[in-house]
This record gives sequence, C-alpha cells and structure tokens, in this order.
Amino acid sequence: MESITFFFSNLHNLNELIRWGGYIGLIAIIFAETGLFFGFFLPGDSLLVTAGLFAARGDLNIFFLLIILIASAVLGDATGFEIGRVSGKKLLQKKKSRFFKPEHIEKTEAFYKKHGGKTILIARFMPIVRTFAPLVAGIAGMKYRTFALFNIGGGVLWISSMLGIGFFLGRVIPNIDKYIHIVIAVVIFLSILPGIISYLRSGHWRKWIWKTVKVENGGEEKKD
Repeated sequence: MESITFFFSNLHNLNELIRWGGYIGLIAIIFAETGLFFGFFLPGDSLLVTAGLFAARGDLNIFFLLIILIASAVLGDATGFEIGRVSGKKLLQKKKSRFFKPEHIEKTEAFYKKHGGKTILIARFMPIVRTFAPLVAGIAGMKYRTFALFNIGGGVLWISSMLGIGFFLGRVIPNIDKYIHIVIAVVIFLSILPGIISYLRSGHWRKWIWKTVKVENGGEEKKD
C-alpha cells in the first residue's frame, strides 16, 4: 500500500520516481502506458527524457535502457492489440469511469480511420492516443503482421528518440537537471502539438467561438 501511495504522490516528480523504481519501474510504466487502457495518464515522454538524463550522468546504462524499454513498448502495444481483438466489443460497451473514458477510444478511432496502419507508428508520439491505438487496431481487425511492423518500428523510434534527447542534453548542457522542468514542458508541448494542429485544421474551434458569441449575445444556437 505504501508503494502505491508513493508512486501516485511522485507521479510528476520524475527524478524521485526513477530513483525509487529504477529499471523495473521504467519497464512497468512504459508497458502499462502502451498496453493497458488505464495507463493513459502515465508520463511516458517526459519519463523517457528524464531517464536519458540519468543515463548521461552515469546513473543508468543507456544501452540497457534502450533494449529493455523498446521491448516493453513493443510488448505493451502487442498486449493492447490482443485486448482489443479479444475484448474490444465489451470495452466499447463499458461505462465511463475514472480509469476509462469512451471518448478516448472514439478519438483514436477517428485518427485510425484517417491514417490507417500508420496510426500505430504516429501514435507513439501522441499522449493518450498511443495507449488506445493498439486497442483500436485490435478492435478493427488489423492484420497482425502489419501491426507488428508498425509496432516494432514505432517502438524503436519513440524510445530511442526520447532517451536520445535526454542523453544528448545531459551530455552537452552543464547542470541540465536545474532546468529539467523546462525540458519536460517542451517535450510535453511537442507531444501534444500534432493534436493541436489537427484540432485547428478541423475547424471545430470556429464552431465553438460562434456558439459562444451567439449565447453571450442572447441569440439561439444555430441548428442544422
């Protein structure tokens, strides 16, 4: 019980989380975020960058991190795919709860319809979407061979790039630990940037502004 309390209380204190969990903790978090639908809230990108910084200081081995975390990411997606294939219909009927939000699946389905199999690769760099992408692929009946290719490729690119950023910054910028919050903020922004661009392109923001203006002016919302 104390371990669970410590984990959630330090979920955003990544330095402490890595010191506490070590390699096992990193493996568990990456696997859960990519393979289990309730892991969508876990800090994958920022955690990997911070782990890269630890490796740059010599506290962790960068090559061992690459091997175990790529394996965790690939196995996580494979697990999510299997859950979607076997229990997808039941999940779609599941009611909203603290750890399950149907709208996450709906948004991922829309993304999947637009990008097809490439969703598995692209989603690696998008928080929340990367958790539900393999699940949706399993529900949609994607051929496993196709899924596996994108899964492995995406896993290698995601893990190596995030660890690489942290490792590189840790080697070239003295005392980068003092600015870790800035690095993490930039990484998070870059992670959600594709979603922001997609939202702006969709034009939904114009409809929201129009509805807001109509309501504030006492007008009635336009109906189709």
